[in-house]
Amino acid sequence: MATGYTELLRARHAVRLLAGTLTGRLPNATGPLAIVLFTRAEGGSYTLAGVLSAVYGLATAVGQPMLGRLVDLHGQPRVMLPAALLSALGMLLLAGAGTDPVWLAAAGVLVAGLCTPPLEGGLRALWPSVLKSPDRVHQAYALDAVAQEVMFAVGPLLVTVFVAFWNEAAALLVINVLGVLGALSVVVSPPSRAWRSAPREPHWLGALRSAGLLALLGTFFFVGLALGAVSVAAVSYADDHGDALVSTYLLSALGFGALAGGLVYGARQWAGAPERRLMWLVLALAAGYTPLVLVPGVVAMTALAGLAGVFLAPALACVFVVVDRHAPSGTVTEAFSWLVTTFGVGAAAGTAVVGPVIETGGTAAGFAVVGGGGLTAFLVLLLTRGALAPSAAPPREPVAGDRAPDAREGAAAGPGAAPAPASAPVTEAENDRNGAPQPGFRTGRQA
Repeated sequence: MATGYTELLRARHAVRLLAGTLTGRLPNATGPLAIVLFTRAEGGSYTLAGVLSAVYGLATAVGQPMLGRLVDLHGQPRVMLPAALLSALGMLLLAGAGTDPVWLAAAGVLVAGLCTPPLEGGLRALWPSVLKSPDRVHQAYALDAVAQEVMFAVGPLLVTVFVAFWNEAAALLVINVLGVLGALSVVVSPPSRAWRSAPREPHWLGALRSAGLLALLGTFFFVGLALGAVSVAAVSYADDHGDALVSTYLLSALGFGALAGGLVYGARQWAGAPERRLMWLVLALAAGYTPLVLVPGVVAMTALAGLAGVFLAPALACVFVVVDRHAPSGTVTEAFSWLVTTFGVGAAAGTAVVGPVIETGGTAAGFAVVGGGGLTAFLVLLLTRGALAPSAAPPREPVAGDRAPDAREGAAAGPGAAPAPASAPVTEAENDRNGAPQPGFRTGRQA
């Protein structure tokens, strides 16, 4: 297993892109916590802290797909670096102005959220041209999912360390400076500068015209809901047992399970269509979440939490492959950004919904929301499986302006398939592997 990951990381530019992306995403991973700590240090109420954190989260959810579309149209360096700088300036405004007046603080977090660069989607768009092999891309997606778990665990710890050594304002500034440096490391790299999206057809819906992508977004909204709910339910469980540390046991076990599951999943090659594999992974994820409603003793509950996390990173790694296969031509960064947004909105919804449920029905009811989110995700995927059926259209040859051949082409052709005959550049619907209709704008302007 270790050998496979070592070979992947030895690929030229792989470590730089992965490390740069993770560093560049630190402001997003730590933003809500850093905003809450700063607001409280400035004398603001928890209500104000929650509102500012919510504004940041919603602005990020809106900005990611928009910036992803701009990346597909104009390339990574021309969009991501200015976005990272503007996002950091928004946080600088918050740190400099404080929380009074409130509208200025809100403006700062709004800009910071809207301009958060879509580094996550950008990295996934780069992997095929960097690694060349569909198997390696599959492994990179798994490593990416695992790295997310590490980042969301380490990021908040970094914030608390910076607060301990300096103060809350300094923590905001240092994290965002690191974010800009991470984004800079990515966008000046040769793969990022050379990458160009495949030709795209003008359409106001962009990536959302793909029925397959919509099915995936609906599914992972509910996966996000389950994940958001479990963090609050874990705190309630800890309160029931009179020890705040118990919640960290549960959440750490979830993270460790995801880490182990992702590493094992990415270490082997998988036969068959990833769409079918995703169905089984989401079902296993739902099955892992459901027993949490039993709320046994701390040791047993921690073990159940670890088992519940095992299939999260594999499901994420698999959905990355499926999104890449179903994104309309020329919209891959936007498509990945929509997945990030939908997952985040689902997590926020889960956090909001589970609180009243716990107050009414207790901790077990809170974990029932977690299991219900997982089961609903599976049902959405099951009911929309027709939209995810592999296209019967043969793969096309790359045309002028295309990216290097990627995992979608390899997966569509299958091992050992003969190359398709060369053809002239086309702009018809066959560019879209879903056959999604592309009426576009009458003016012909690109979406």
